Amino acid sequence: ELLDVLSEAPKSAVVDVLDKQKNFIGQALYARTSPIALRLLTRSRPSEEPVNDAFFIRRLERAWERRRTLHKRDAFRVVHGEADLLPGLFVDRYGSVLVLQTLSEGLDARKEILATALAKMAGCSTVVCRDDGSGRDFEGLPREKKVLVGAAPGLVGYHEGENRFAIDVMEDAKTGSFLDQVDNHLRAGELGRGAALDLFSYHGGFALALSRSCVSVHAVEQDEIAAGRIKAAVAENGRGNVTVECGNAFDVLRNYEREGRQFDTVVIDPPGLAKRKEGLKTAMRAYHELNLRALKLLKPEGLLVSCSCSGKVTRQGFEELILGAAKDAKRSL
Repeated sequence: ELLDVLSEAPKSAVVDVLDKQKNFIGQALYARTSPIALRLLTRSRPSEEPVNDAFFIRRLERAWERRRTLHKRDAFRVVHGEADLLPGLFVDRYGSVLVLQTLSEGLDARKEILATALAKMAGCSTVVCRDDGSGRDFEGLPREKKVLVGAAPGLVGYHEGENRFAIDVMEDAKTGSFLDQVDNHLRAGELGRGAALDLFSYHGGFALALSRSCVSVHAVEQDEIAAGRIKAAVAENGRGNVTVECGNAFDVLRNYEREGRQFDTVVIDPPGLAKRKEGLKTAMRAYHELNLRALKLLKPEGLLVSCSCSGKVTRQGFEELILGAAKDAKRSL
């Protein structure tokens, strides 16, 4: 019935949403190709709040004001999708560069307009889009990456606390880094001590933070380019107590267990292992093995920092998994 009604609607159109009794519910973005046909934007009627370019720019301005006052940093998330009432739009700032991602047909069609408005309000010289992730496949959108405002930026610098990093926003993972982990990096740096092991280190966010409080930090990263970024950050920040190994974390854990190596602090921060519901069981087995082996390397009274960025893994389920791994490792937490 919905498809019959929308068959004549243009791509990325704004449509009125009614219930079965024809009562008005709100205005939504319509997507022809996405499994999510409608994304609600406002409960207001078109006569009260027309959804046009000015509508989206107002929402961008509110998101910018919200984050600008919260963060005294040179890198942070400016727009966070539904949380900012802009479904499917994500924007990260790194210094004078903004990186935009769209995961909805409606905002994908409007990203050039949004990029120009964002650059003006944030005072940024460059806006790029990193629409090359697998989430675009789910939405039926083509993968692409390009410069929307300004020129290709090359390496971009930003800080996490006192530590400086350099990223390639056009080639590195996600939008260049993982800004949602910055607070966890800094907190681990406050708590860590002794000899530390940082697994799935990526650009060394945990490793560099831990280097301030730990005697030594060993960072493990499988991707050679990312491992090179860690080494560059170690040199840039003068952290001679950090070593870097390019290797698979699962293999490294097994090898270290055989060698009898022990650490006072262990960090596990793997990539998303369960992006879809059907991969959840496999992901849970992988998380269990990682935590089990990490606990076997952890000294008594040591610190374990264990992370999951898999949306299908609940907080309760993850906590139960770690407790199960601790039981199998015969360790108390």
